[in-house]
Amino acid sequence: MAVNLATKYSAEVAERFSKASLTENFISKDFNFNGVRGITVYSVDTAPLGNYTRSGTNRYGTPGSLSDTTQELVMSQDKAFTYIIDKGDDNEQMNVKGAAKSLKREIDEVISPYLDQYRLKMWAEKAGRIIGTAAPTKDTIVDLIMQLTAALDDALVPEVGRTLFISSANYRLLKQSPEFITQDKLSEDALARGVVGSIDGMKVVKVPASWMPQYVRWLAIHQSAVLGTAKLQDYKIHTDPPGINGNLVEGRLLHDAFVLAAKANGVYAAVDSTKVCSTPILTLTSGSVSMMSTTNEAQIYYTLDGSDPRYSDTKALYATALNSTQLSGVTLVRAYAEKAGMFNSGAGQLIL
Repeated sequence: MAVNLATKYSAEVAERFSKASLTENFISKDFNFNGVRGITVYSVDTAPLGNYTRSGTNRYGTPGSLSDTTQELVMSQDKAFTYIIDKGDDNEQMNVKGAAKSLKREIDEVISPYLDQYRLKMWAEKAGRIIGTAAPTKDTIVDLIMQLTAALDDALVPEVGRTLFISSANYRLLKQSPEFITQDKLSEDALARGVVGSIDGMKVVKVPASWMPQYVRWLAIHQSAVLGTAKLQDYKIHTDPPGINGNLVEGRLLHDAFVLAAKANGVYAAVDSTKVCSTPILTLTSGSVSMMSTTNEAQIYYTLDGSDPRYSDTKALYATALNSTQLSGVTLVRAYAEKAGMFNSGAGQLIL
């Protein structure tokens, strides 16, 4: 890396533009990774409603154990950075670097954007609903977004806590629509976080084109459905450590982003329609179950325990039709398709 020594340059540094985090204030704080690298999240099922019988000993029906599913959330991202500000170089550059200022610059221009981009990517890839959408126009974009909110309504996702992240290009189209509400009295804090208005009850956050995941047009989340945990953010400035005359700056970031399986329908990604795998078709024939996706070369994963295979640790890769022995005691088969370079399909299911 080049080190440019100054002769008569200004002591002022021309700082680059940066943005505050766009995602930090819209994630769930309900789960704590302190002291552990991974946690298990339980989702407890409910009991079916039947008829009361006024005779016999099982008048409420035959009781059975209340079932549950689990989701393992394990931190996978362990990042770091380091650099040296040599005391001689710093002195001959009129002390323009400054360890503390340079560290703040690193956090503002590298760490914060990286976390936002990673979270948006993971939430989109793991969304409970990934819908292929044609390129919107100023005349169609509002209806497409309202289809999204209708899907959230049908999934009983609470209206309070919804946020729509939209690329700058699609925001330009949205802004031309009279249905879009620009909130003139937004606080400076809200503006810094990218909130530019609301539509159909959702806060709208404008995302730079380079930060939005590729092929994603917009992404809606409910705050309780997503995690963006930064378990460890450790930044240090060492003054004159052994072997160095100056400052050694180091930083470590242990983090990850997740969609909670139990609330996955609270995350909706609208993506390029050519980049979504088709949902597998499950067919029961002569006691065996076969699965097929119309997406060429897509792999199909399935579960037999009722859990959503997109988030389950019990998922298995489908190879051949499941026989009666494999299906013994099984009441529900669920499956999804995935392929490199494409978004996963929704989860298809077959009740046996």
